[in-house]
Amino acid sequence: MPKNLQRQSQIITTFGPGAMLDLPTRSVLVRGLEHWDMREKAFKPISEARLATKLQKELIKSGRFPEGVTLSLRSPPLDSDIPGREPPGVEVTVFPTWFVCDPETTTLLGPEPRRRRLVPWKQLGITGGRRQYELDSGKKVDVTPIRFVAACENGHLQDIDWHFVVHGKAPCSETMWLEEKGTSADPRDTRIVCDCGKALSLAQLFQPGRLGMCCGERPWIGDRDPMGCAEKLRLLTRTATNTYFPQVATVISLPHGEDDLSRIVQSHLTDLGDVRSVEDVGLARRFNPAARASMEGYSNADVFARLERLRTQSEQDASLSTRVAEFDVFASGRRVIGENRSDALLFAETLQRDHWDPQGSPLAKGIANLVAVHRLREVSCLYGFTRFEPAPTSVDGELEDVHLAVHGAPLSKDADWLPAVEQFGEGLFIHVDGGAMGEWLARPAVQDRFHQLLAGHQRWTERRPEAAKRPYNMPYVMLHSLSHALMTEIALDCGYPASALKERIYALESPAQKSRIDRCGILIYTATAGNQGTLGGLVSTSTRFISILTSALNRLSVCSNDPICADHEPASTEDDRALHGAACHGCLLIAETSCENRNLLLDRGVLVETMSDHKAGFFGDLSAP
Repeated sequence: MPKNLQRQSQIITTFGPGAMLDLPTRSVLVRGLEHWDMREKAFKPISEARLATKLQKELIKSGRFPEGVTLSLRSPPLDSDIPGREPPGVEVTVFPTWFVCDPETTTLLGPEPRRRRLVPWKQLGITGGRRQYELDSGKKVDVTPIRFVAACENGHLQDIDWHFVVHGKAPCSETMWLEEKGTSADPRDTRIVCDCGKALSLAQLFQPGRLGMCCGERPWIGDRDPMGCAEKLRLLTRTATNTYFPQVATVISLPHGEDDLSRIVQSHLTDLGDVRSVEDVGLARRFNPAARASMEGYSNADVFARLERLRTQSEQDASLSTRVAEFDVFASGRRVIGENRSDALLFAETLQRDHWDPQGSPLAKGIANLVAVHRLREVSCLYGFTRFEPAPTSVDGELEDVHLAVHGAPLSKDADWLPAVEQFGEGLFIHVDGGAMGEWLARPAVQDRFHQLLAGHQRWTERRPEAAKRPYNMPYVMLHSLSHALMTEIALDCGYPASALKERIYALESPAQKSRIDRCGILIYTATAGNQGTLGGLVSTSTRFISILTSALNRLSVCSNDPICADHEPASTEDDRALHGAACHGCLLIAETSCENRNLLLDRGVLVETMSDHKAGFFGDLSAP
């Protein structure tokens, strides 16, 4: 049987611990970190102290990581290409353990309904490497995993006890069947029936409490939650998009030092994670040939002193929002940021204004600087997941679900590491002037638009009280909308596919006045695996930035779905459309893999004038002379 392969990024974003994965003959559940093959040289340590320190503090605070242990970041298992050696991998377990016989073996009751025998895993036999069920006639037939499982909002997952939901506590040993009729997939057209005469429809299983109370099952870890669970089980379709929402923290690596020793120690931070004295440095060099070769010529005392300095810097960075440190670097105004080296974590240049705005375009009045990021390193780390609902996303760079709320499920029982991937690439940072943002926010028309959008946000948070803990951020909506407009236009200009571009929005409070948001910027970037990064096509658009901005804004003046799009009232709906103003697939929505906020908090009415005549556009009326 060929190996089932997944990309590293898929393990972080789609198929991490606790996720269900369809294989050719069965459905499986990705097991916890303790069950990953992390033997020597099977993984790559990823050094990003700022992210690791931040995650460690927050996970300890939420009870999902033990105190006194240093958290490290590692790549998923890598193929070492050693001849004769089994490649390392990620262990999975069969889930669900209930199956239905394939359609070729169905028993028909007239033209409809269609019936398929419901059988548990333990009744299947192995034939030619495949699990099959032997009918009463002796014929062996293929089986398919049942589509339905039970889960709760704390991330727990378990098989549905079909005997219990059909019969209650009454004993029965008769055969059960999955019975379907019609082609609409309506829950009322799907039933579980038993030869004893008992039956129930799938629609009944959606009733609160019908599946019983959650037992705290964590099959990816192999235990029950020691804290228990007071939630009611809910029906979950295992292939639905709401079965698994990964919680991923992403940072852009920042340079910590300019000299060689800082770079060397920074590259070996994971290897030096347990070093607490000068003597420990000597032991680390003795048992790690790579570290010993890199640090040749430096004393143990010098290495330890530099290590302590970098740790102190990481502690200071971890006390801030992850984006504050990034914004302060990109918006510093320094001519050169980082170093122009092939192994540098970051190299960027703050461009002269006549380079990107030679004609002094009025559209660029609100833009303070444009920074060409020639090289950057992105580190993404998976630290948990949710089911049914994604964790509320913060707009100020804090971790998801407002400091890791309890419904975020853990990836392991006691692992001291988290899976992460690093990618290298390039980007553009647009520094929006804080003063211009303040003037725009003070306009009466913008205040009116703010109250309309806020009403939709309040309607949306009625069912999500944890998301209401943070104030509505109007500058974020403006910057997020501008980012989507620019990404769409940049993809047309530079040749990168739109799905290859990503964004990071900076709408941060002033250090002097907490209620004022004046640190504003957008990082649009692309990154790929491997140290070589990308080809420079995104940075090359800097000389054409004004024409790109002009085209992007002109496209937003009229949407193909107007006037419905422009006149949308956020407070008129309770779903995610309540977080949108004038935004739809015809104007602002992009691939969700490119958007940092799942295509929420968007409104082209805060960028340009639309036919709804709100007059709240940051860039004004483009048709005016």
